[in-house]
Amino acid sequence: MLANQIGYYSLISGFFFSILIIPVSIKNFNDKNQIIDNKIFSISFFQFFFVLVSFFGLILSFVNSDFSNETVFNNSHTTKPLFYKISGTWGNHEGSLLLWLLVLTLFIFIFLIKSTNQPKKYRILTLLFQQVIIIGFFLFLLKTSNPFNYLFPIPKEGLGLNPILQDPALAIHPPILYLGYVGSSIIFSASLAAVTQNYISKVWAKHIKVWILVSWFFLTLGIMLGSIWAYYELGWGGFWFWDPVENVSLMPWLCLTALLHCIMVLEKRLSFTSWAVILSIVTFILSLSGTFLVRSGILNSVHTFANDPERGIFILIFLFVLIFLSLIIFFVFHKENNKKIVKIYWLSKETSILVNNWFLMYFLSVVLIGTVYPIFLEVLSSEKISVGPPFYHKLIIPFLIPFLLFMSIGPNLNWIKSKIKKVRIEIVVLFIISLLVSLLISRKIGSVNLINIVLISAAFYLFFITTKDFFSKKFKNYPQKISHFGFSLLILSILLNSIFSSEVITNLKVGEKFSFKEESITFESIENTESKNYRSIIGHFKIEDKQKNSIQLKPELRIYDQPFTITSEADIKTTLYYDKFLVMNLVKGNEYFNVRYQFKPFMIWIWISTLLLIIGGIFSLFKRTYEK
Repeated sequence: MLANQIGYYSLISGFFFSILIIPVSIKNFNDKNQIIDNKIFSISFFQFFFVLVSFFGLILSFVNSDFSNETVFNNSHTTKPLFYKISGTWGNHEGSLLLWLLVLTLFIFIFLIKSTNQPKKYRILTLLFQQVIIIGFFLFLLKTSNPFNYLFPIPKEGLGLNPILQDPALAIHPPILYLGYVGSSIIFSASLAAVTQNYISKVWAKHIKVWILVSWFFLTLGIMLGSIWAYYELGWGGFWFWDPVENVSLMPWLCLTALLHCIMVLEKRLSFTSWAVILSIVTFILSLSGTFLVRSGILNSVHTFANDPERGIFILIFLFVLIFLSLIIFFVFHKENNKKIVKIYWLSKETSILVNNWFLMYFLSVVLIGTVYPIFLEVLSSEKISVGPPFYHKLIIPFLIPFLLFMSIGPNLNWIKSKIKKVRIEIVVLFIISLLVSLLISRKIGSVNLINIVLISAAFYLFFITTKDFFSKKFKNYPQKISHFGFSLLILSILLNSIFSSEVITNLKVGEKFSFKEESITFESIENTESKNYRSIIGHFKIEDKQKNSIQLKPELRIYDQPFTITSEADIKTTLYYDKFLVMNLVKGNEYFNVRYQFKPFMIWIWISTLLLIIGGIFSLFKRTYEK
């Protein structure tokens, strides 16, 4: 109970310092002195410190199973393992927003102490714009989502955490994802401050690029962890389902990727200044919109935490305030640099990056429409529809082909202007090999489809080109080479995985065998076990091929008491070439189990390629010398 009170009053104290920092910053902004007042650093630190104390107060309430706290009562139980008690702190609506606030206050404090070589007014304005966001979150927490509401009489037991959230990958997935989201808030605030001060320059681009890379790194890592969790925990046997909340994280990632490429042009040639600012604003607006969609309960998803119209209205109003503020600042203060008109040639790296941005914005538009359209349709006509994978595949795949081809060519172009030289023989050879491989794969699957052939060719061509570049003697700009190679491997792995995947669904009871094509499934036995907070029914299955090679798979059903839930835990045999995935469910009313077996080729390469993308981002972050 003491931790609960400390947490609440610390939150109030943090809010006080958030208000206090505004007049102190404005006073310092108007001073002629070019040094930021130490009071601002102190207040910013205390703001962060009290939010940190508040967050630890909530953690202690969860660890001690303090059910006088309504959030703990709704999301914990005495039998939960300690790790999931701690992760339960942010595995709910109120706690996750407190984590948002903690990262917001931490990032602005880091920004202040790490931007000492930047102009004073720019830094103070960034702080003030960030404080608008921070105060908005403080008000949201205190008014509609207080994580320290007191319950009396005090319940003896809690309701427990949703069992599917009790997983190591999902325990660390939200904090990492929030680091990406909140990193975009610094980009947003810094862009508005730079526009206001007419500070959009090569120096600013080099400075803000670090924050873009940090945000992109955490967002990519967070999405990957969520994808891995969905693959093995939900029992669907895939890594991406175009679930609305998956889309909500993908949209700012697409925008942030476009911004990362755009800022490279701004850093080198002072071009695309307006576009860079727009992307900076849109990235954060999309991150906040995702928060609105998830927290309001509008989206029907396994990820949705809350269903409270008051919360939704608050975030919607807050979202419109930020959009309105950013539009006013952009149109009133933004001035194009007309001193020197930068000419862009059609055959140059700048043009290739611009084309890259066009494609990314198209993909973003498709995902946005697919996610938001069902909401508007339901509001206008009360008709409920769901937009599934076929919608996204039909609209994205045709445009993915030229995107991959442009990506194969663009990175090898020069800045300013490239000359059309004689086509090198290896480029032609790689294209012919890509086409031949595509034809062989199409014959193998027994479907000769023009779009499939061209798509597979484009994917292999990008893979061959990036592999050639990666191992070329000119070992410069290696972060870009690693990331582009990782992306090409990702696209190729996804494509081959979708082409060669197979699935078998059948009902079996203990002792039965089911044969199909090249393999057979034997349901050998079941085993019952008990853990601290659930009971398990473990199935023992043998998967055998025609050459009598066999593997053992042990999927399980977990029965949780608090709350009462039955979950299916898949068992996966992973090799460098394929995953064999088995999940079972109990068929009610009889002794049969529904068994779903999937053969998923190249699954591990999807995770490896994403890690290569992330490693490229890390190297870019710590790379001290820039491309000349």
